[in-house]
Amino acid sequence: MSHPNMPDGAAVRPLVRLVDDDVEFLRSQKFFLETFLPEVRTWESAEAFLAEDDLARPGCLVLDIRMSGMSGLELQRLLEMRRSTLRIIFLSAHGDIGTAVHAMRHGALDFLEKPVEPEVLLEKVRKAVDDSMNDFAHEREIHQIEARLLSLTGREREVLDLAIEGLQNKEIAEKLGISVTTVKMYRSNAFIKLDVNSPLAAANLLHKLPSPQGA
Repeated sequence: MSHPNMPDGAAVRPLVRLVDDDVEFLRSQKFFLETFLPEVRTWESAEAFLAEDDLARPGCLVLDIRMSGMSGLELQRLLEMRRSTLRIIFLSAHGDIGTAVHAMRHGALDFLEKPVEPEVLLEKVRKAVDDSMNDFAHEREIHQIEARLLSLTGREREVLDLAIEGLQNKEIAEKLGISVTTVKMYRSNAFIKLDVNSPLAAANLLHKLPSPQGA
């Protein structure tokens, strides 16, 4: 299901978020990453990040494990509860296998030890941003298809579904008890609203939608 607060427009820029209570680390990494990426923001605590960030915006989160206040793992758990799909790259000066495994099992993209080479972090961040932008484009496409479907009248959707099943106009008319001319009108209207030109194209469009839960 697409995000209800998903930004519109084709020019959405990804945001790289850095959350760490090491101010010097934030300053240096922001300076480095801004050379290669469109926008980088920093927060010195998980609480400040939660209060200000738009989680629907694509990009990634570079997150410290140990911080004063809410820890990185606690923030990850909260984002998971909120069904956020934001990619997370963990950084830790006190990493251990158990913590890394826990973070990865709960969806972290990577777990890096401090001090991290800037080029290594840049590579991971670029991968996370690319994945996030691909997901965002897919979700926006789903959102647009759903909106087009909602614009169909009940009869237009009936005719469309039967056309997708392979029924000819005359067969649809007999099944629905309407004239062939009326079927053609509904079919044409449905194709225009969905921006397709054939039942096959309509079927391919609908196949992009996620299957209903329990189906």
